[in-house]
Amino acid sequence: MILGISGSPRKDSNTEYLVRVALDEAADVSGEDTELITVRELDVSPCRACDYCIEHGVCRVEDDMEKVYELMRECDGMIVGSPVYYGGVSAQLKAIMDRTRPLRVEWALKDKVGGAIAVGAARNGGQEETIRDIHAFFMIHAMIVVGDADPTAHFGGAGVAAAPGEVKEDETGVETAKNLGKRVGEVVKLIKG
Repeated sequence: MILGISGSPRKDSNTEYLVRVALDEAADVSGEDTELITVRELDVSPCRACDYCIEHGVCRVEDDMEKVYELMRECDGMIVGSPVYYGGVSAQLKAIMDRTRPLRVEWALKDKVGGAIAVGAARNGGQEETIRDIHAFFMIHAMIVVGDADPTAHFGGAGVAAAPGEVKEDETGVETAKNLGKRVGEVVKLIKG
């Protein structure tokens, strides 16, 4: 299964659209099922840095992260997208990323494939910085990080949209999301044999 996570708190967001585009491409290439979760549908508190997970292997905060943990453990690949908020990921996505510490204790995400998508209001609106944040999350979990595949082949999917639905008109952004999904699907398929 390939998991998609939309880090946008908006309904029908541009980020969610590109993550869906990438997931569809990943499914076509790999033959894997996909599942999409969105931060707007989740109640996830920030990490409290209490170190309970270090001692016990689980987080003591009871919220929707239990569902996220389960899906992350199950997946073979992950496509994570975020709108650009002040040059980085949304606070809601950051909370999810920070709360995955219990998964790192057991290296549950090691060798899973990860691809990143970011949507900013301008072509050079912080997408690469936001993608870098997501890549850092993947690397800290010892995941296999991929970018968008040829012919665009950069850091990941990078969309431009200021208004809801506008990213659909960004041909370059849609192409990079498709190429990212393709690459995630290819590498998942290679790993699974």
